[in-house]
Amino acid sequence: MGVEHRTGARSHRNHSQEDGGMKIGIIGAGMIGGTLARRWTRLGHEVFIANSRGPETLRELAAETGAKAVTRAEAARAGEVVVLTIPQKAVLDLPKDLFANVPKDVVVIDTGNYYPIRDGLLEELDGGKVESEWVASRIGRPVVKAFNNIFFKSLLENGKAKGTPGRIALPVAGDPPEARAKVLQLVDELGFDAIDAGSLSDSWRQQPGTPSYTHDLDAARLKQALAQAERGRLPEYRNAANESLKKYLTT
Repeated sequence: MGVEHRTGARSHRNHSQEDGGMKIGIIGAGMIGGTLARRWTRLGHEVFIANSRGPETLRELAAETGAKAVTRAEAARAGEVVVLTIPQKAVLDLPKDLFANVPKDVVVIDTGNYYPIRDGLLEELDGGKVESEWVASRIGRPVVKAFNNIFFKSLLENGKAKGTPGRIALPVAGDPPEARAKVLQLVDELGFDAIDAGSLSDSWRQQPGTPSYTHDLDAARLKQALAQAERGRLPEYRNAANESLKKYLTT
């Protein structure tokens, strides 16, 4: 049976906990992490949220959303999905063993984006390594790239019921395919058309500055935008996104 949420989108879950939703860990309590906690708790999922400063700093968010404030280690071991939603530079500061004992079938979602003005120069990324492949190599786990190309306000407010004309679409890229399928389901449940964007090596098509980035496109236009992205233009895309963020930070 589906669950109705305030946007009008209806979920159709096939989870292991009948009518109880998933257990989802979120590492990072910024705009995207906080938004996902709000949305998923409303949909009946059990959410465990963490940041680098400790659970006591998340009491207000926990009280507001119904999520449980925990440590990063506890969030990583919370359930069947873990969302890593932190600045790219912060990946370097994660505990080395954060995912060491997390079961292999737990899906790790990476929402991150590399902005040199915020993150400093990360040599491998500046040299062209795909951002989420870099994250996967740092944490020693496969990841699925999702929720990185939508503004938090749109993620919070603009989910629509399946079949609604103009429904915003979000790309999902990652490995293995069964992990990607689980994230596609979560995207649809949140009220967005979920677009299979291929393996993690294809996730550069949704990085900052690319044609699909933060434009709230419908499914047809998102697929076109992903196809239009050119690998050779990644430095240009990144520079444009970096300049936009620089202007935002100085206004």
